[in-house]
Amino acid sequence: MSGLTARIERLFGVLIRLSTGERMLLSSAAVLVAVGVGMIVILGAGYAATCRSPALSVFGLEFCYNPIETYFVLLQGAFGDSFKLAVTLQWTTLLLFTGLSFAIPYKAGLFNIGAQGQFVLGSLATTIALLWAAEITPSGMLGRLVLVPVGLLAGGAIGGLYGLLPGYLKHRFEVNEVISTLLLNFIATAIAVVTVDRYFADPELQGTVSRSIPTEAVLSSQLFPSSANFSLLVFAFALLVLGGFYWLLTNSAIGYEIRTMGTQPKAARFGGVSERFTTLFSMTTAGVVAGVGGAVFIMMVLGRWQTGAPPVGFDGIAVSILAGNNPLALLPSGLLFGALQSGGQAIQFQLGIPSEIVGVLRGLIILLVATPELFRLFGTQLERRGLITVDGGRE
Repeated sequence: MSGLTARIERLFGVLIRLSTGERMLLSSAAVLVAVGVGMIVILGAGYAATCRSPALSVFGLEFCYNPIETYFVLLQGAFGDSFKLAVTLQWTTLLLFTGLSFAIPYKAGLFNIGAQGQFVLGSLATTIALLWAAEITPSGMLGRLVLVPVGLLAGGAIGGLYGLLPGYLKHRFEVNEVISTLLLNFIATAIAVVTVDRYFADPELQGTVSRSIPTEAVLSSQLFPSSANFSLLVFAFALLVLGGFYWLLTNSAIGYEIRTMGTQPKAARFGGVSERFTTLFSMTTAGVVAGVGGAVFIMMVLGRWQTGAPPVGFDGIAVSILAGNNPLALLPSGLLFGALQSGGQAIQFQLGIPSEIVGVLRGLIILLVATPELFRLFGTQLERRGLITVDGGRE
């Protein structure tokens, strides 16, 4: 038993001591493996499906789906023309905000599973604020200069308050933030649905749909078709946010305290780092970022609040893990998931392949990327509680 324990400790030690670059390399390898396994899944689905003419024949076996053609159409659907590229970048932009919302608390040793709820309430707050502000704001360029900041600030403020809540519960009552943030997602959706239904519903439309925000607050497209609902300025803003938080985490005193609390909490407390501050600051900041993402979703994509918000908050967790929770690496990670989202529609329409196949591909990436990271996190918790001993430091 002692020999087995020693091997387990060595395994956890290797995972814990992985640098950010090594974790990103491991994630990239996992993506390639997921692509390979996905080809097998596509072949299996094509063999089980019924079609008039097979897309592939191998050793006398006929398959309705060709994996090479499937991946080619996926790439074409994601990057084939300016409209498709814009849709991919639209999804990428949203995932950058929600991915960052997970990465920031993670650096402090916390898990924000509530980005979806913060995203939903941020989008609701933006809609309400813009509908109210439109009544007292002039039209034209002056109205745009007022309404755009109002929408972003409203989404960020409410998202931040909703992120502060689980942070306060964690510090004051030691409530596990995974459980609280997860449950708060459902509460956020319920609050939004009731609020829109009772006070802001569009009487001309069925379902839970709010009135449209003023046109001055719409973040219109530049250099891309307007129907793609993608603003290059918003994408640039998202990149600036990523760069700003990377600098904050790596070159500021606050960032040092956050990283120290996340990696060596006992040493951080001994050195005078405030656990209360890092917890509240990290969770609140995560909520602000997710809320701004919700604001962008309303102002750039939908133009109104309605039920059925995409699960970008949950996808952001996978995006962050794939990026090794590094703000700069969120860009290629978010681009990958954005391409899967937009390219998946092309697969369904052009090849007749069920959209669930794309869901399987995304699930494979998440599973293969997250598994070593989960073991790493598990080993970190065991070491913190003194249940295992790992030699050497970790990043």
